[in-house]
Amino acid sequence: MSDTASPLRHFDLNLLQVFDALISECHVSRASEQLFLSQSATSHALNRLRQQLNDPLLVRCGSGLQPTPRALAMLPDVKAILKQLELTLAPPKQFEPAHSQRVFTIAATDYFEAVVLPDMMPTLQQQAPGVIFDLEMIGPHASLERLENGTVDLVIGLDENLTVPAHLLRQPWLTEQLVCLVGTRFDDIPAQLTLDQYLDFPHVVMLDQTDTSTNGIDRWLAGQQRQRQRMAQMINYLAAARLVAERRALLTLPRRMAELFCHWLPVRTVEGPDDMPNWEMTLIQHPLHVQDPALQWLIEQVVSAKP
Repeated sequence: MSDTASPLRHFDLNLLQVFDALISECHVSRASEQLFLSQSATSHALNRLRQQLNDPLLVRCGSGLQPTPRALAMLPDVKAILKQLELTLAPPKQFEPAHSQRVFTIAATDYFEAVVLPDMMPTLQQQAPGVIFDLEMIGPHASLERLENGTVDLVIGLDENLTVPAHLLRQPWLTEQLVCLVGTRFDDIPAQLTLDQYLDFPHVVMLDQTDTSTNGIDRWLAGQQRQRQRMAQMINYLAAARLVAERRALLTLPRRMAELFCHWLPVRTVEGPDDMPNWEMTLIQHPLHVQDPALQWLIEQVVSAKP
């Protein structure tokens, strides 16, 4: 593009506000007060405008300064440009949950879906009756890719041991104690298991949606060169709880989820070995949206809802 076809390249955009004040007021002193500049600085800016636009802009007549036809023709457009710049540069509007129709897409574990979200919903519906929460099952690669492309707003529940791209923002969310679930019909199973007792039982092992190769319990056991007897591997906690209700086997899961199943099924909780690790869960968001007031509101709700 040639210089003659690009006048913007040679124009000082800082002078637009000066132009607006001068042509609107037709008075250098009043314009300088409006701009919080000295009168000499405003006069100097007027001279620069005249040079850059090759037009006198303001001409002294008997009644004072009068704008030229070109200045009058430019003024509405300059005002519109300045107004648009103000809107563009203004801080983001505050999120008003009571009036929002926002749809949040959350990638989450079934723990969040079954245990945390139901307790959150009364408060969410009271604060934000028009907001919709769409959940999808978490998976480390698919969920993080969707977080990258903006189709997922927040990832809730990834194990802290899972490696994620360094630029993503991860914060601790929830620490949950792990317990064992057994059928109530097997009343000879003790309320507290030693490690040897824990390993003597067959186990219903959950396929960890955040890491399909292993999970926290198996990593803990591998560090002691031990491993569980796997009776079955499942992807749904409720189905796994129904299985151990009928079979002499253990299901290791977060305490609050286990207590939930105890209300629904003929199962009870027993304590695992003393040094069994806890389940450490995290929240992950994309740095592009860290200033999104709606998303920060959602994160505040999730954090405050944890037990």
